[in-house]
Amino acid sequence: MDGGAGATRVHEPLGLAADPLAEAPHRDLCTDCGVSRSADPKRCGRACQFIAPDYPRLEAAAHGRARDPARPDEVHFGPFRRLLRAALDAPVPGAQWTGITTRIAERLLETGAVDAVLTVAPHPQDRWRPVPVLVTEPGELAACRGMRMGYAPLLSLLEPARARGFRRLAVIGIPCQVYALRALEAELGFERLYVVGTPCSDNTTTERFHEFLALLDAAPETISYLEFRADYRVEIRHDDGRVRTVPFLKLPISKLPGDFFPLTCRTCVDYTNVLADITVGYMGGEGQQWLVVRNERGEELVSLLDGEIRLEACGSKGSRRSAVAGFVSNVARAAGGLPLRAMPNWARPIVAWLQPRIGPRGLEFARARVEMKAAETVLHLRRARPRRMRAMIPDHVWRLVAPYGLAPEPGERRGGADGSLGAGEDDRGG
Repeated sequence: MDGGAGATRVHEPLGLAADPLAEAPHRDLCTDCGVSRSADPKRCGRACQFIAPDYPRLEAAAHGRARDPARPDEVHFGPFRRLLRAALDAPVPGAQWTGITTRIAERLLETGAVDAVLTVAPHPQDRWRPVPVLVTEPGELAACRGMRMGYAPLLSLLEPARARGFRRLAVIGIPCQVYALRALEAELGFERLYVVGTPCSDNTTTERFHEFLALLDAAPETISYLEFRADYRVEIRHDDGRVRTVPFLKLPISKLPGDFFPLTCRTCVDYTNVLADITVGYMGGEGQQWLVVRNERGEELVSLLDGEIRLEACGSKGSRRSAVAGFVSNVARAAGGLPLRAMPNWARPIVAWLQPRIGPRGLEFARARVEMKAAETVLHLRRARPRRMRAMIPDHVWRLVAPYGLAPEPGERRGGADGSLGAGEDDRGG
């Protein structure tokens, strides 16, 4: 969840040009990461997460090794050195959580570790619509705080960054952007690249997100902040200072159209942004931020905050099995679109009260969400694009869904046990 669809205008104080970005060429199963807008748009064929992803190869390139199935949690979260619960001692005003991502970016510029930070900022006419920007001054990163909704062609600014002579770059992106970045990293020519990833799930266009806000409040234009929290509630803030929380089970999901979340986001296999140097999210944080430190460069990013950040080991409580099994059953019964909501209205307040008390929490909550996304991938592709399954589903996803009775049918699984395509198995058909 970060960026906006269609033609957007780069912020004048932060960006590179006043001309609107061109409309992206049509691509099937595309989240407009920006590669199709580059000088060589054909690179989409080897850079796109939704064509024939090769996570073992790119994980080894980024982290020195692929995920180890024998190491606890790497099948779920990808390669990592440390899983941490974290919070800044002095929260960044206006940040989504305490502002760890913003502060890392500021420190990279303050210390001269990078020439620029590639991220997104809000559109001048729509605070929820993301615009890709290159930031060179630490003070300008304050304008990039918070969550955006939609698709932002972030990587379209890689070539302008090189043209300006930037050789050391930090990129803050969501999984589909980071996958393409890593796939092309060797040929981009940057001397040093820092990648800060945020988890992403169930993105949609900015226009569709406004429809969701309209269902949440009679004055949706006053909503300034929205966050899905690990306590099974959504926090909503308004311009007038009003703050309220809505339990997940009371969200107006059933009122959304079946295609509210596009097929790309319902079949994404990388919730936790496994190719970033560090993933900064919330799922395993139990009310704080969650850091997945993946490699030496990720450790370097954490060290930039020495003296400013509190770090703790992650906790894990409850059991995810029944929650995930119920979710899988709902998705399987749905005739496409969003999961069915079969719970009677009288039971929702009771379950909403119980969930944060006895449901999966901490790392168990994060494992549950990753398994739910894995099951969605299998079920939605099997319904909508069965010929894409062998190419799009990495081997580790089948491991995640196996406990819930989902197994590959003939022709659905890749030939290589390590998750790579076997010879002649480039199945890109729709």
